[in-house]
Amino acid sequence: MVPAMYRSLTLPRRSFLAGIAATLALMNGCSVPPRAAASPPEQDQEILAAHNRYRAAVGVPALQWSDGLAAGAQQWADYLASTRQLQHSDRRRRHPSNGTPGVGENLAADWHGLYTVTQLVSLWGDERRYFVRGIFPNVSSTGNWEDVAHYTQVVWRNTKQVGCGVARGYGNIVMVCRYSPLGNLDGQIVY
Repeated sequence: MVPAMYRSLTLPRRSFLAGIAATLALMNGCSVPPRAAASPPEQDQEILAAHNRYRAAVGVPALQWSDGLAAGAQQWADYLASTRQLQHSDRRRRHPSNGTPGVGENLAADWHGLYTVTQLVSLWGDERRYFVRGIFPNVSSTGNWEDVAHYTQVVWRNTKQVGCGVARGYGNIVMVCRYSPLGNLDGQIVY
């Protein structure tokens, strides 16, 4: 079973009503709670370090930060924060038409805005408890690869770069990370 935090979600009714109030305030020239601007370098390094701890634990090379991946991830994080939903971007937009592998994507959200970016990455890392080393997609003790898919993307050996975006607003935090080359490819061994 996929944990609730990874399913497409909408915020509770009171948050929805707060969104309507914010929209009306904006229309009347009032300010609304801000979303994150470009993430500070310290935050980017914190996210990268959190990823690389999981990778080091299984002996795969460290990831490098990609500003290009981060820019696209930030746009999607801003969109998700504004819609108060958690859903993946359109895969076709993340996959180039030239036949090369596309970009992987992990999502995390804290609808109470209390988590750090390291704690959001650890939501993915905690999936390792269901991980069974093997050939993807047969890598989960539950029999459902989706229960470990965020973790396997984090530690996918052939992935070289990551870039993430974080959006805050209305008491929520949304993080989108994108990976190149993408992981979770059928028929390939994890690690």
